[in-house]
Amino acid sequence: MLLLKAMLKVLVLSLIGGYMFSLLHIPIPWMLGPIVVVMLSQFFYKGPLKWSGKMRDLGIVLVGTVIGIQFNIDLFGMMDSILIYMIILNVILIGGSIGIAYLTSIWAKIPMQAAVLGAIPGGLGQIIVFAEEEKVKEIGVISYFQIIRLLLIVVFVPFIVAGQVMSKQPTEAKLTISLVLLIALAWVCSYFMERIHLPVAFFITPIILLITLQLTAPIAMPPVPGIVMGIAQLLIGAHIGLMLKPDMIRLPVRVLVGGIFSAFALIALTFGSSFLMSFALGTTFATSFLSTAPGGLDQMVLLAEAVNAEVSLVSMFQTFRLLFIFILIMPLMKLFYRWRGKKEIVYNQDSSVVKY
Repeated sequence: MLLLKAMLKVLVLSLIGGYMFSLLHIPIPWMLGPIVVVMLSQFFYKGPLKWSGKMRDLGIVLVGTVIGIQFNIDLFGMMDSILIYMIILNVILIGGSIGIAYLTSIWAKIPMQAAVLGAIPGGLGQIIVFAEEEKVKEIGVISYFQIIRLLLIVVFVPFIVAGQVMSKQPTEAKLTISLVLLIALAWVCSYFMERIHLPVAFFITPIILLITLQLTAPIAMPPVPGIVMGIAQLLIGAHIGLMLKPDMIRLPVRVLVGGIFSAFALIALTFGSSFLMSFALGTTFATSFLSTAPGGLDQMVLLAEAVNAEVSLVSMFQTFRLLFIFILIMPLMKLFYRWRGKKEIVYNQDSSVVKY
């Protein structure tokens, strides 16, 4: 009962935030509104505020289902050329993240390993689990870096592409039984795929499921009313708004400033690399920028849908980035730190030998 009351409070705050931001014509109001209002409420209201992770997962499933329904199948014919640019842009992003982490570690006076884990744009949960496995002590610092980057990107990126927000026409389609059934099927499949630890299962599974249905089953995909994406924005925004806790601002000032610097430096890096993608693939600035932005996959896709960017391309690039980090970068980091740890042990043993 207490959990339900705490969640209802967050829901009311999210609805107020979304409504206020929609009146002000702010981009993606039903995500930014809940984020800002719920986040600020924690600094003034001392009672419990909770949001179920399942609600966030449902929002992600909604996004994945809509992307799967609207996915541009023709992109599969361009995979050879797209894959090359995916790899190049991710190498630039990871290399730039390590460079930014080096500068941040010097300024904020934190270990390089913690700075790297704070700067790499992977999923927060996976990064924290990795840090715990590697016995990194600065878990709070890493969490702050990851969360402040996500918040700043989600808040500032919509205004960077704000000129294209108004080009999205409102969808007048009605909610149909077939769409509800597809969402339910996507949720069930995503749940089972998450149980076997598929990365970003609640986003990837609906896309794969809907693309497979389009290619194999003779069924027409239902239209998607705008309210579906509005609900998805609210479910995800409420979760993000609760991520920044008041006690995080108690970190040293250098760490607080370092996290903000790291986030803006990554945004600047993305801004530059997006021009490379735009030039190479002939995409719009909104599509290329959202494809390379180091934010959450679901948030960037939501924004792409709101500004009428090429959602299929954005989802492909963002998904590839997460898989690139999960499958390649994090195992390499684990091997590197294991090797360095063994080297330090050998060095300490050698230096501890007493000569008579």
